[in-house]
Amino acid sequence: MALYLWQRGGKGRYYVRGTDLSGKDIFESTKTDNHAAAEAIRIQKEGKILKALVHGEVKDCTFAEAALSYLRNGGDATFVGKLKNGRWTGLIGHFGDRIIRTITQDELDEAGRVLYPSCQPQTVNRQCHAPFVTIWRRAHKNGFCEAREWGRPKWTKRQFNGLSKRNIKRRVGSFGVEYDHAAPFVLAMSPAPAMVLTTLFYTGMRPSELFALEVEAVNIAKRTINLDWNTKTDDPRLVPIHEVLVPMLTALKQRGGIMFRTPRGEPYPIAEGDEKESGQMKTAINGARKRSGIADISPYTARHTVSSQLIALGVDKMIKDQILGHYHEGDPSWDYTHVPMPALLDAINRLPVIKAWADAPWMHDPIAYAGKLADGTGRRTDMETLKVRREKRAKVTRNKKLATQLRARRTAKKAA
Repeated sequence: MALYLWQRGGKGRYYVRGTDLSGKDIFESTKTDNHAAAEAIRIQKEGKILKALVHGEVKDCTFAEAALSYLRNGGDATFVGKLKNGRWTGLIGHFGDRIIRTITQDELDEAGRVLYPSCQPQTVNRQCHAPFVTIWRRAHKNGFCEAREWGRPKWTKRQFNGLSKRNIKRRVGSFGVEYDHAAPFVLAMSPAPAMVLTTLFYTGMRPSELFALEVEAVNIAKRTINLDWNTKTDDPRLVPIHEVLVPMLTALKQRGGIMFRTPRGEPYPIAEGDEKESGQMKTAINGARKRSGIADISPYTARHTVSSQLIALGVDKMIKDQILGHYHEGDPSWDYTHVPMPALLDAINRLPVIKAWADAPWMHDPIAYAGKLADGTGRRTDMETLKVRREKRAKVTRNKKLATQLRARRTAKKAA
């Protein structure tokens, strides 16, 4: 039953080979070409098989157990579920102790209808199907269920009821835009958040991945960003760096620490999803919308833009998916196809460059402009006005109190 490592052609990723308790062949990728890391994965895999041999087969995993494992490892609980008054909400409350491998496509679709009965298909997909599939993938990696491709909710002709898609309001951040449309929006921002949006528009990274990015992950010489953790799919990947980003990222890397910071020099809040940009990022987005008059751009717009632009420019879908870190459940070609970095760099450099955007001063000297603000931002005059009003009310209250005390003294003096 002993497992061993095998490397195709003496180079590349290692694979774990052998047989399980039932005599079934095991042939699994470790997804690393580092021998020490691969050996640790082999030992862990072999340990699970030995444990099952001694104590019996590992028990079936429930959806609740898989979901809690996902949450303990940094998953977002917003739609997965929260414990309220002793009961779970969301997906955990719906599926509970169901054995995860027995859940079917029909049951997942039914969960969407029960949990979000009046929502549009895009919302059901984002809040029900997407987090469910993420939990399923994690359970699959732990050996509790098989790889499976899940269907997502879509509009039907009946739901359109004679209307075209153009008449249905789309959520900001759920579709891409043209780069000449995004340029004035980004240029209307303060330099610090503008650097964030620029990098998103020329890498296709998720906002949460970018906010957690540290200088060690950025290799200017090789033009790569190494995302070996904190990815939505839990799969490490190398992101190619567009040539327009090189001057800016070089300077930010020399600063050290977290790559992207607020105008106050603080890290951005890390949250996944278009509706969760909090703190300074939300303020920066709203401010840019007012100053530019453009209301259909958010941080997640950049990712959709990169995806649609690469396809429009004739980039192969597998190359596009590897840049963006898309994973195709149940597609064996995904585990065996690894596009070389030169091809990824060639693809990302096809994205159009807007001259005014590339010539922005903070693109070439980001450190000098990092703490500056866009025109019309800065001092909170609304807060100053509120402070003056509070002081006036407090003064009036004090004067009334003094007047009441004075009348009481006069009354007491006359009585005496």
